[in-house]
Parts: sequence; C-alpha cells; structure tokens
Amino acid sequence: MKITTTFTKTSIAAAFIGAAVLVAPTIAQAQAPIRLGHSFTEQHPRGQAMLKFAAEVEKATGGAVKINVFPNASLGSEERMLQATQSGVQQFYMGALAPFSVRKKELQIFDFPFLFNDEAEVASVMDGPIGQKMLANLSDTGIEGLSWAGGAFRNVANTKRPIKTFADFKGLKIRVMQSPVAIDSFKAMGMNATPMAYSEVYTALEIGALDGLEHPPVDMYQNKIYEIVKNLAITHHVYTPVALVVNKKWFTGLPAAQQEGIRKAAIVARDFQRAEEMRQEKEAVDMLAAKGMAVTHLPPAELAKMRQAVQPVVDKYSASIGADFVKSFYAAIAKARKGAN
Repeated sequence: MKITTTFTKTSIAAAFIGAAVLVAPTIAQAQAPIRLGHSFTEQHPRGQAMLKFAAEVEKATGGAVKINVFPNASLGSEERMLQATQSGVQQFYMGALAPFSVRKKELQIFDFPFLFNDEAEVASVMDGPIGQKMLANLSDTGIEGLSWAGGAFRNVANTKRPIKTFADFKGLKIRVMQSPVAIDSFKAMGMNATPMAYSEVYTALEIGALDGLEHPPVDMYQNKIYEIVKNLAITHHVYTPVALVVNKKWFTGLPAAQQEGIRKAAIVARDFQRAEEMRQEKEAVDMLAAKGMAVTHLPPAELAKMRQAVQPVVDKYSASIGADFVKSFYAAIAKARKGAN
C-alpha cells in the first residue's frame, strides 16, 4: 500500500511557526540581558565573588547564560533589588535578606547578638539542613535561594568618641539594618537605632545625620568610611550572612542542565567569597587603623554587659520567630561547635 503525504505551503509555514513558539522562550531567556545586582564594590570579596560567579555560569552553560553584574547598589537599595528580583526586573541578587525578615520571621535570628563564635560555625550551620531549609522556604516569595554566599561579623564605628566600655555606646545615633531585632537590640543598649539603606549611609555620616554605623570592617574600608568616621570598636556582636538568590520563574524556565550549571557556579563563588572575607577582615582592620581610625577591642566583661542588655530582646523575638525554630537553630550551632572541638 502506498501512502502519500502532501505538504502545502500553509502547513509548512504553520509547522515552522509552531516550532518557533516552542523554542522562542528558551532562546529569549538565553539572549535577554541578565542582571545581577549587589551593593558592594567590585574590589570587595562579595563583588569579586559575583564576577567569578558570572564567569563560572557562562562557562557552565556554554555561553548561553551571560550575566551582567551591577555593583555599588547601582540598581537601587537592597530592598529595591530584592523586590526587582521577585518581580523579574532583574534575575539575580546577592546581599542580606533583612528586608524579608518581616515576612520570613526566621531570618530575624541572624540579628540575634553573639549568635556565632566564628566563621567555621557559620558555614557548618548554613550549609547544613537548617540553613538549606531556610533557603528553600524563600520559594513562595518568587525567588529561589542558590546559596548562603558568605557574610561577616559586624562592629561599631562612630564619629563621637572611642568605645572602651559598654557605657560609651549610650546616646550614639547608629545606622542599623531595617530589621526589628536590630532596631530593638541597639535601643536596648542605649543607642538611637536608625534604619537606613546602606547606600545612603556615607552621606548621612557626612552631614551629621548619623553618628556611626555597625558593619564589617571590609565594607567600611571599601566604602571609605574612614574619611569621616574615626573610631572603630571591635565587638563581633552580629554575623550577617548574605545570600545569592534568583528569580524563580526565570530560573525554572531554563533547561535543567543550565539550572544545574548555575547552582554549581553558586557554590564555587560561595567558597571563594568565604575564603576572601576571612582573609581580608584582619587586613581591613589594619588598613582602617593606618587611615587614622582609632581601633579599640571591648574586653570580655564589657561584651558580657552587651549580652545582658540585649537578652530581653532575644527572648522577645525567640517567641515571635518561633520557639521551636530558635531551639533547633541553637542546637545546630551547638552541634557545629562540638564537632569543631
């Protein structure tokens, strides 16, 4: 039996159009400008890590995904960049997740003072089950968590006086992150806690709208805070992790191989960033001192007074965040601490 198939011009055209419709979204995603925003300089360990991430993604995807990195908060504040990533205006964001802390209350635990002892504890907890679950829980916000990209211990710098005792903090107007725990903690220590986007801090210090800030030394050096602020107290009172996240709709629309390549690139960038953060922290403190900042280290007895002052805040937010979650988080820290010993 002979079967004859007839292709008309119309049917051929329809076939090509149908194929184009199927292929077009993938091509469009691969070719559209892909943006990653963060608030750090390109010389900062986080800025360097994001350039490395972009290079690793391009290599892993055979050039199909090319990421344009926008440093220095050039796409807006961290809150604005997070919102842009949620909506798909930009595809990637790297930075603190504090703007989500009202909606995702478990994120507020990172503002608990004196939570971690060192970077090794942080890595163990954040790469472990509880840290990865926190990333996965971001999914309903429209973003996908790729990694806890690193972070650093925060210290207090101010324009008014050297800090040698806990009492020296009293009355200082200090910029804090837009987090209820951070605001209440600094109020409990007798300071005027002022939430503000980090991109606005330098100008606020310059005009006297702020007395100081609490931030990692590397960030202070990269942003030339030493030009205005002359007193730095090493407190290591809070460790703020940063995350690398991606717009969920855009990411899940990519071929599986490209998604896997991006995930692997995120881990490479994470490990690079952590190593650089630790290497540069001591250097940054030394360089800030060389630039004229008076560096003081609060003795254990004074740090204990800080802990005592903020304990009611920790108790309050442990209840509102969720007692079971807080208990499990501290258990993960204890396990990491025991393993290290």
